Amino acid sequence: MVRRANLVNSAAQDDARERPLDVRLLNITASVLFVVAGLIVVVGLVTWLVRQPVFSVHSIRVEGDVTRNSVSTIRANALPQITGNYFTLDLRQAQRAFQGVPWVRQAVVRRVWPNRLDVALEEHRAAALWSMDEGSDQLVNTFGEVFQANVGDVEEDALPTLQGPEGSAAVVLATYHRLSPVFKRLELNMDTLSLSGRGSWHAGFDSGAEIELGRGSEVELVARAERFIGTVSQVIARYQRPLVSADLRHNEGYALRLKGITTTSQAAAAGAAAARN
Repeated sequence: MVRRANLVNSAAQDDARERPLDVRLLNITASVLFVVAGLIVVVGLVTWLVRQPVFSVHSIRVEGDVTRNSVSTIRANALPQITGNYFTLDLRQAQRAFQGVPWVRQAVVRRVWPNRLDVALEEHRAAALWSMDEGSDQLVNTFGEVFQANVGDVEEDALPTLQGPEGSAAVVLATYHRLSPVFKRLELNMDTLSLSGRGSWHAGFDSGAEIELGRGSEVELVARAERFIGTVSQVIARYQRPLVSADLRHNEGYALRLKGITTTSQAAAAGAAAARN
């Protein structure tokens, strides 16, 4: 039986060798064309299939933070910028479209078979106003990121106003959170904090008082404010006048201005010492 099979294979090989070269080339060409034609049909079918309306995005489910915007508003803002269907949709483009909606900080977009998008949103939480030199204030979120939104939509009335060089919002916000509790011990509510291009800090308060904090790291600024708070209350108690301004940029003591009274740094230190005695 094996011998017979070998004889058949040998005969087939001999027959193939006996065929003219042009016939063999024709057979090879026909086989290649058949494969190519099959691939074209498959590609055509796949292309036709993915373009069917059933795979177009028919619904968008929005989850997460939707406090500032309604779901319908979010869809209306993002949908015109989204193209494609389940197969062809660019998820990064869709993400940018949703993150372009006012108050949206971050969006995570994923496909859901066969024609839905699920979107998880995180909204900005306003922590402060960010003062711009051009005059159009922006907002700072709790991560220290500056973002654009309608300032009139902010419900919090007591947001501080911060200012500083480009890219410094996170540092200014963190410094505000460190200094504000220190000054509150003197019943001074800080409502502005600014950082100059040269690194000098200036604080303003809702009473109208202003304090020059000078340069330094966050730790140095807090230590300077602590020393000031530790003595100025005694000076204020002695003169019975409200604080107008103070300059903490002196190595020893500080310059102090009370309503109707101006002191030097040495006078302020002496006044504090006299109050202690």
